Amino acid sequence: MPLVTIANPKGGTGKSTLATNLAGCFAHRGHGTMLGDMDRQHSAREWLERRPAHLPRIETWERSEKKTLRPPKGVTHVVLDTPAGLKGDRLEEVLGVSSRVLVPLQPSAFDLSATKAFLARLAEVKAVRKGRTEVAVVGMRVDLRTRSADELRHFLEDLDLPVLGFLRDTQLYVQLAGEGLTLWDLPPSRAERDLLQWLPLVRWAEA
Repeated sequence: MPLVTIANPKGGTGKSTLATNLAGCFAHRGHGTMLGDMDRQHSAREWLERRPAHLPRIETWERSEKKTLRPPKGVTHVVLDTPAGLKGDRLEEVLGVSSRVLVPLQPSAFDLSATKAFLARLAEVKAVRKGRTEVAVVGMRVDLRTRSADELRHFLEDLDLPVLGFLRDTQLYVQLAGEGLTLWDLPPSRAERDLLQWLPLVRWAEA
């Protein structure tokens, strides 16, 4: 069962945007989908509460007494939204059950510095080191015409990790989040540009 964890130690990098839209993609493809929410702000859980009932269903998560993931019956694809500062034993536990980890990264010096240290930490985790958990990076809120985007490209060139592309800086994601929607809930013509940017990411997540 694919379990894709969205993780970055810095807040505001777009983790919930990735998590909700990836879960929406899985659901629209007919998969039994669960969206887990470890963030104290419960952004993903609140998004699920706003999601219209007529759209493809996305389950929420359950916890046992030991706080391990217990996907509901019938779930085949899991997306896990994690909090900023995920580390230590909790990071080890999450990566131990994850098939993939997707790291969102914005084009700013603060994000580059924090993410570089986090990626180094990920490489030390047993599940990643042994090849059981794959890690990839995606650029978030990127305007490819800017100097900061160039700096992001140079940063990514030095990583020995898959770079799944760059998602543009658009208010569309903000509007969708407020309504419990995803790109896949819109008419294709309205989200065509953004859906194209998601293709490499979705292929990697489902592989």
